[in-house]
Amino acid sequence: MIADFIRYGDFLETSLADEDTMSLRNLSRFRNYLVSSIGDLKRKTICVLDQIFPEYTSVFSDVFGQTSKELLLQLNTPSDFEEITSSQLEELLSRVTLKKFAKKKINTISEVAKSSFGISFCMDSFSFQLKLLIEQICFIEKQVSAVEEEISELLKKINSLITTIPGIGNVIAATILGEIGDINRFSNAAKLVAYAGIDATVSQSGEYASTNNRMSKRGSPYLRKALYQAAFIASNCDPVFKAYYQQKRAEGKHHKVATGAVARKLCHTIYAVLKNNSPYEVQLK
Repeated sequence: MIADFIRYGDFLETSLADEDTMSLRNLSRFRNYLVSSIGDLKRKTICVLDQIFPEYTSVFSDVFGQTSKELLLQLNTPSDFEEITSSQLEELLSRVTLKKFAKKKINTISEVAKSSFGISFCMDSFSFQLKLLIEQICFIEKQVSAVEEEISELLKKINSLITTIPGIGNVIAATILGEIGDINRFSNAAKLVAYAGIDATVSQSGEYASTNNRMSKRGSPYLRKALYQAAFIASNCDPVFKAYYQQKRAEGKHHKVATGAVARKLCHTIYAVLKNNSPYEVQLK
């Protein structure tokens, strides 16, 4: 079988990405895993808070902000906030940057804690669990920052012009470059769109052809997600992509459908920038 493949040439050549591109793919996928892990830990943290101190989440706009996380590392239960001493307060404030903000929040939480309707049994185990969850979140966030620094260094080495496209920062650029690999693998932009899985499916039977076609969602899910993130940003900050998004919305398209259309247009732009090795320039009519 192998001999026949070679004899008749009925095979496709597989092109392997260079080392830097593969490194970007590995790092961007690992970062995606870390961010997903943080999301899971945050959901578990909220679950514990809802049981022992449900009022806490109403005090902070972001429960996982730096000040809130530092508070939860030291004080976990309503009774901790009620019985806080001046020495504990002073030590706690020394650990945070926004001291006035933290002091105000502690006073608010202390008042709310007096009328908390959270459960009051097994508090030691819940408190211990909450502290460990916050510690894990802080640790993984540091790992994410370390990965992003490594990604930035690789992008400097590659010196790709893809970051000149609106909506594409270092993290999204690393994902797109890592998942695409060598742009010369694609003979045209339509094939890149298909590889990302943001092309429309064809539903046809006999003379019937559906007019309501869905996205194929083939290819790399990492690339597809990155393109959607970039499209969402570009449709808000770039005049060309913003006008295209508004055009689709005016045609009656749903927000997600319009964003998908921007993602396809963005994919064509990415192909042109990488293929021609030229920076993105806004071309207004």
